[in-house]
Amino acid sequence: MPEGEPRLLDLRLVPFAGICWAATLIGILGGSAAAWTWVGALSGAGILLAAGHVVRGPRRWTAGAVAILLFGSCCGGGVAWRVQNLERHPLTELARNGTWVTLVVTPVDDPRPIAGFGRRVLVHADVVEIRRATETISTGGAVVVLAPAEGWLGLLPGQEVVLRGQLSPPRHRDLSLATVRVSGPPTEVGPAPPHQRWAGALRARFAAAAAVLPEDEAGLLPGLVVGDTSALPPDLKDDFTATGLTHLTAVSGANVSILLGAVLLLVRAVGIGPRTGAALAAAALIAFVVIARPSPSVLRAAAMGSVALLALVSGRRKQAMPALAAGVIALLSWSPALAVDFGFALSATATAALIVIAPVWVDLLVGRGWPRAVAETVAVTVAAFVVTAPIVAAMAGTVSLVSICANMLVAPVVGVITVVGAVAALIAAVSVPAAAVVVHLTHWPQWWLVTVAERGARIPGAFIPVPSGLTGAIVVFGAVLAAGVALRSRGPRLVLVGITVGALMLWAPIWPPSLGRLV
Repeated sequence: MPEGEPRLLDLRLVPFAGICWAATLIGILGGSAAAWTWVGALSGAGILLAAGHVVRGPRRWTAGAVAILLFGSCCGGGVAWRVQNLERHPLTELARNGTWVTLVVTPVDDPRPIAGFGRRVLVHADVVEIRRATETISTGGAVVVLAPAEGWLGLLPGQEVVLRGQLSPPRHRDLSLATVRVSGPPTEVGPAPPHQRWAGALRARFAAAAAVLPEDEAGLLPGLVVGDTSALPPDLKDDFTATGLTHLTAVSGANVSILLGAVLLLVRAVGIGPRTGAALAAAALIAFVVIARPSPSVLRAAAMGSVALLALVSGRRKQAMPALAAGVIALLSWSPALAVDFGFALSATATAALIVIAPVWVDLLVGRGWPRAVAETVAVTVAAFVVTAPIVAAMAGTVSLVSICANMLVAPVVGVITVVGAVAALIAAVSVPAAAVVVHLTHWPQWWLVTVAERGARIPGAFIPVPSGLTGAIVVFGAVLAAGVALRSRGPRLVLVGITVGALMLWAPIWPPSLGRLV
C-alpha cells in the first residue's frame, strides 16, 4: 500500500450494489408481484424518510439512506418490468402446455456436452421467431435447448438456427422462457457473424497446436487460456473438482488479471506511454472476450478481472472497492440473470476478498517475518477460499479440504501457462506448427498442475459432502467462522500445521510413483 494512503475503504457504493442485487434476486425468484411489492415498500420508506428530513431537520445519514432506498426502488422497478414481460410472453403459456413449436434461435455460447446424458448438449440461445401453422411471431427472450450432439456440437454463437422441439417450463428461475427438447439436428443453419467465425477458427487452430502435448495437457491448455473444455478428459475434470481447481478451467477474473497484467508489464518494459498502454490493454481485453465468447459469464470475468488488476497494480483499495460495486451494478443492470448465477457470486466475493481481506493478512504475515511473495500467495488463496467455500457448498454440495494447499502449489505455474498459452494462441492464427513449438513450453508447468490435481484428489477425505443449497452454505460458513476464531490461539494453529504437513505427506506430488503407491 502506498505511503500516506488512508487504510479506510471507500464503501459508499457498496450499499447501492447490495440493494440492486437484492432487488434483482427478489424479482427473479419471487416474480413480478414480489418485485412490485418491493418497489412499493422501498418507495414508501424513502418518502417517509424524506418527509422526516423536512419536518425534523437534516441528519447526517438521512440523505444517504433515502438515496439507497430510491435506487433500490428503481432497480426493483426495472426487474419487475422485465419479469412481467417474461410472464406474459407467448412462449411461457406454450411451455406450460408442453407444446411442440418451430423456433428460430441464435446461440449465445458454445454448445456444452451434458455429463451423464450420452451424446447430448445444452445450448443457451436467444429466440428470434416463433413459427406456428397460422402465424409467425417475431420476439425475443432466452431459452435453453437440450439436443443431440449430432448437428449441434459444432454450432457457433450468433448463427441463426431453425429447430423443431417440445417446450417445457424452465428448469431454473433465471429469466429464461422455456426449455426446448430437440430430438434431431437443426432444420436450417445460417452463417455465423464474422467475428465469431474468426474466434472459432482461432480456437480450433489453438486446439490443433495443443494436440502435440500428452492427452491431459492437450485438453487442459485451451481450458486454461480461453475456457474451452471440450477436449478436457472427464477423469481430469473430476480431479480438478475434488481439489478445488475447477475455476482454472473456466473463464474467470484470474485469467483476465493475468493477461492484462502481462500486457501492462510489456508496455512498461518497452517504454510506451500510459494512454497508449491503456489502449493496448483495452484492445487485448476485447480480443480475449471475443475469443472466449462474449457471454454474460465472460463479460462478468472481464469486469471482475479488471477490478482485481486495479487493486493489485495501484495498491489503492479505496479505488478498487467503488470500481467493484459499480461493476456489480452495471452487470446486473445489463444482465439481471447474473443475480442467480453462482459464478457471478463467486467472482464478486473472491474479488472483494482480494481487495478487503488479503492486503490486511499480507501485512500481518509480513509483520511476522514472512517473505512478501509467500505472504501474498497464502493470503490471497486463503481469503478466496474463506469467502467462496459457503457458495461452493450451496452450489455443489461438497467442500474441498485440500483446495487451499492445491491452489498454493499451482499458483507459481498458472500465470506462466496462461501467458505462454495466450502467445501460442495468437501465433496459431498465423501458423499452427510455430504455435506448437511455443505450446511445448507449457508441458512441464501443466505436468505439475495435472500431478497436483491427480494426487490431491486421491488423498482420503480430499472433499466431503455437505447439504446443498442454503443449508450447506450456512453449515460451511459456521465451520469457517469457528475455525477462524479457534486459530486466533496458538494451540489450534499448531494442530493445523500438523494436519497440513500430514496432508502433504499423503499428497507427495513430487515423489516417484513407486514411493507414492507405498504411502
